Amino acid sequence: MRRERPRRMTLLLVLGLTLGLAGGTTYAAFSSTTFNGSNTLATAPDWTPPSASASVIAPTAGTPVGQIQAGQTYYVYALAGDTGNPASGVSTVTADVSSITPGQTAAPLSAGSYTVGATTYNFRSASLTSSSSLSSGTYSYSLSLTDGAGNTATQNGFTVAVTAAPPAGVDIQTTNGGAANGKPEAGDTIIYTYSKAMSPNSIKAGWNGTSTSVDVTFGNNACGPSNDSLFVTLANSSTAVNLGTVCLGANYANGNNKTFQSSSMVMLGSSVVITLAGSVPSIKTSTSTTTMQWMPSASATDTSGNACSTAAVAESGPADIDF
Repeated sequence: MRRERPRRMTLLLVLGLTLGLAGGTTYAAFSSTTFNGSNTLATAPDWTPPSASASVIAPTAGTPVGQIQAGQTYYVYALAGDTGNPASGVSTVTADVSSITPGQTAAPLSAGSYTVGATTYNFRSASLTSSSSLSSGTYSYSLSLTDGAGNTATQNGFTVAVTAAPPAGVDIQTTNGGAANGKPEAGDTIIYTYSKAMSPNSIKAGWNGTSTSVDVTFGNNACGPSNDSLFVTLANSSTAVNLGTVCLGANYANGNNKTFQSSSMVMLGSSVVITLAGSVPSIKTSTSTTTMQWMPSASATDTSGNACSTAAVAESGPADIDF
C-alpha cells in the first residue's frame, strides 16, 4: 500500500499534463490590456528613459574640443536617443554645468544638427560663459533627459578640462595728489590694475606686497615725439620692476629722462599703486587730454604662476589730463 500511493500520484500528474497539452490549454497569457469589472491594466509601449551616448563641451569657436579657459564662452553638446516600441522620442535635454558656470543647474539644449570635432550631435546649449575665477583642472557636469512618454534619466560623469585664464592688465590710471594738476609731483599716483591677484614676488623679487621703495622714471619721447614713457625700477638701480611700460601721450620729461627716486610701491588687491616722492627739477606740466597705454610685462604672474598677457591696455574713461 505504501508503494502504491506514490505511483498513483505520479500517474495522475502525467495524465493531467497530457490532457492539458492535448486540449491546448495556455498556462501563462499576457495582453496589453486586461479588463476585470472596473479594473484596467495597460502597458506602455515606451517605458525606457532616453540616454546620451556622447556629450562634450567646446569653446564657441569650436576648438579645442573638451577644453575651455576660465572666463570663456562655450557650448554643451549631446548625442541623445530614445528606445521603445515604438520610441516616443527625446523631448528635453538640460545640462547641470554649475561647477563651471555658477547657477546653471539646468541649461536647456536645443535639438538640431551640430558638428564639432568631426562628431555630429543632435542637441546643443546656447552660449554659456565659464567663471573667470576657475582654477586649472577637470570639472564634471551632468545631463538630464526626458522623452515624450515622460520617462526621465540623469547621466553623470561627463567632464571638461579647464585652463585658468592668464592674468591681463585691465586699466591704468593716475591721480593728482600734489599741488598742480597735470604736473608729476610728490603725492601723485599711478595705478596698475590687473584682471586678478598677482604674485608680488614676480613683480619684484622678494616682495610681499607691502610698501617698498622704487624709482619712477619719465622717459623723454620714448614712445614717440612728445610722448614720454613711464617705467619703474628698483630703488637706486636700473633693474626694472616687472610692471612693463606706460606710454603717457604727453611731454613731461623736457629734454631728458626724469626720475623720482625713493617713490613707493604697494599692492592693493589686484592693483599695484605707485606714489611719487620727492621733486624733479624742470619737469613739465601738461595740459593735454590724453589716453595712456600700458604694456604689461610677461614676467609678472598670477598666484598660480600664469604669465601675464602683454596685450596693450588703454586707460579707461574719457581722455583727460593726467597727474
